[in-house]
Amino acid sequence: MSAPRRPGAVRKNRKGPTIGTGGHGRKALEGRGPTPKAEDREYHKAHREKTLRDRATQKHGNTNRSNRLRTSEELVTGRNSVVEALRADIPAKVLYMATRVQMDERVREALKIAAERGIPVMETGKPELDRMTDDAVHQGLALQVPPYNYPDALELISDTMLKWHKGYISKAPLFVALDGITDPRNLGAIIRSVAAFGGTAVLTPERRSAGMTASAWKTAAGAAARVPVARATNLNTLIKDAKELGIFVIGLDGDGTVSLPDITLANEPLCIVVGAEGKGLSRLVTENCDQIVSIPISASTESLNASMAVGISLYEVARKRGFKG
Repeated sequence: MSAPRRPGAVRKNRKGPTIGTGGHGRKALEGRGPTPKAEDREYHKAHREKTLRDRATQKHGNTNRSNRLRTSEELVTGRNSVVEALRADIPAKVLYMATRVQMDERVREALKIAAERGIPVMETGKPELDRMTDDAVHQGLALQVPPYNYPDALELISDTMLKWHKGYISKAPLFVALDGITDPRNLGAIIRSVAAFGGTAVLTPERRSAGMTASAWKTAAGAAARVPVARATNLNTLIKDAKELGIFVIGLDGDGTVSLPDITLANEPLCIVVGAEGKGLSRLVTENCDQIVSIPISASTESLNASMAVGISLYEVARKRGFKG
């Protein structure tokens, strides 16, 4: 006859914890939980990148704005493009640099110019830079260009004419209006010509027209800082309003009735309207011009580039006005 079991005693062949263990064996099998994210591990490079982003956010505001940057602010990407943009004094808000970017002469020059101009330099991880640039080839550098602040075209014309009538401006105002110019490089070249020959401003419609992108700033080579680019809701309406304010409007077209050397309106307040190469001026714009002017060219050449036509026309107007630079 076997001895009676004590209360709470456990047979040797029965599985499970014995009295007093508290389930320590089962807890040991539970492990340490899920593996922390890379950015939460202090020894991982992703943690350093996250720390840098957090510091930048505290100092300059939230930088995770890739969707808004693509719609409202332009990013110049690539080492050569960024350096060229900085050399051309393009307005810039932030220079983004990838973490541990390989240094070369272009990166050093970009950092040097940014420091001289007081442009913040923000170090960010490559994945974040890829998202911000929409996976463009950025080579570790991107320059954020703020949206251009376009003045109202009619207000600009009115203010300029008032200053001229009061004698604050010695020579008659000279504007250039763009009809269907969609290439920002053409816009930049036109701005450069307007600055070179004493023009007042460039006028563009809001729709179907080139805007002040980084490409336009670079082509203008600094002239955009001196020549405003103003916008109007409708170019035809602007032309009519400008004529009521005393401005004469001439359109450039190969079939013009007046040759450029024969224009007689050079010393008057003037607006030169140019259309896109090939398409030329639109019908309504043509009807609203006081004169349609042609530039004499060789018969073997079909037409001139818009920016070249504007440059030649501005030179002729400036020459008749006695402009000496």
